[in-house]
Amino acid sequence: MKRFVLTTLQISITVLLLWWIFRDPEKRAQMLSALQAADYLWLLPGLLCVGVAFLFQTERWRLLLGVQGIQMGWWRTLRVFMVGAFFNLFLLGSTGGDIIKIYYAMREAGSKKSAALLSVLVDRMMGLMAMVLVAVVLCSLRWDLILSHPQTAALMGTLGVILGGSLGLIILGFVVDRFHLAHKLPTWLPLHAKIVELSVAFSVYARSPRILLASFGISIPAHILNFLSFYFAARAFGVFPGLTGMVDVLAVLPIIMTIAAMPISLSGVGVREGLFEKVFSVLFDTPPSVAVLISITGFLMIVAWGLVGGLVYLAYRPSGGLHFDEMEKEVEDVEEAIEREA
Repeated sequence: MKRFVLTTLQISITVLLLWWIFRDPEKRAQMLSALQAADYLWLLPGLLCVGVAFLFQTERWRLLLGVQGIQMGWWRTLRVFMVGAFFNLFLLGSTGGDIIKIYYAMREAGSKKSAALLSVLVDRMMGLMAMVLVAVVLCSLRWDLILSHPQTAALMGTLGVILGGSLGLIILGFVVDRFHLAHKLPTWLPLHAKIVELSVAFSVYARSPRILLASFGISIPAHILNFLSFYFAARAFGVFPGLTGMVDVLAVLPIIMTIAAMPISLSGVGVREGLFEKVFSVLFDTPPSVAVLISITGFLMIVAWGLVGGLVYLAYRPSGGLHFDEMEKEVEDVEEAIEREA
C-alpha cells in the first residue's frame, strides 16, 4: 500500500510539473525552433561521456564486490550494472536498480548474500562522498554568482542540507561501528535499519582502505563525465561556448542534479527541467525554452544508455529468476538478517 501511494504521488507530481513547464504555447514554439536549429553532432561526445561514466561506476562496484570475495568478472559486472541502470529509469515504485543489482549479485555470490547487499550500499556511499567533494569544487567556480541571487542561494542551501544530511548519516554509521553501538540503538530511531547496515559496511570494508580510496577516486570522474553530457547538450543548442561556458554549466549542475535525484518525481522528470529553467535563466539569462531542452536532451542521453541496459536484461538470465516482488522480499530478508546479526 505504501509503495502504491508513493508511486501514485510521484506520477501525479511528474504530470503536474510537465504540464506547468509546457503549458505556454509560445514557449513550445520556441522549443520547436531550437530543435530545428540544433547541431546534434554535439550529442556524440555527450553520449560518450555517459557511457564512460557507466564504465567507471562498473569498475567501482567490481572493486567493492572483490573485497568480499565475489568475483563476477568485469563483463558480467557490467551487464548487471547496465540492467540496474535500466530499472533505475523505468521501474516504477520503490524497487529500483539497486534492488535488481543486489538480487543479481546475490545469485552470483552463493552464500554471501549479505556481502552483495553491502557492496551496493558502499558503492552508493562512495559515490555520495565523492559528490560532496565535486559539488564543493565545482560550485566554488561560480560561488559569488550563485549566492548573489536569492533563488539560487536558497537552492545552494538545499544542496548543503541534502549532502550534509547524507554525509551525517554515513558518519553516524561509522560511529556506531567504531563504538559497537548497533545493539543499543532504539528501534524507533528514524533510518535505524540503514544506520545498522552502514555500521556493518564500515566493519567489513575498513580492512580494505586502498579499495575504498580507489572507489572514491573513480567516482569523481564518473560524476564529472555525467555533468559534461549536459554541457554538450547545451552546445547542441548553441549556448555556453568555450571554457567559460563549460565552467558555468558545471558550476550549477551539482545543485540541479542532486535536488532532482530526490524521490519527488519519476526519475527526477519535471523537477530537473524546472530547476534548469530557473537556475539558467536567473544566472545566465538563458531562454527558458532552451534551458528545458538542455535538461531533456541531457537526460535522454542517460535514457539511451539505460535502454542498452534493457537489451542486456533481455539477454541476461541469472539462475532462478524471480518476480520483482519476490526480489524485494529476498533483499528485505537479507537486510533483516544483517540487522539481527549486528
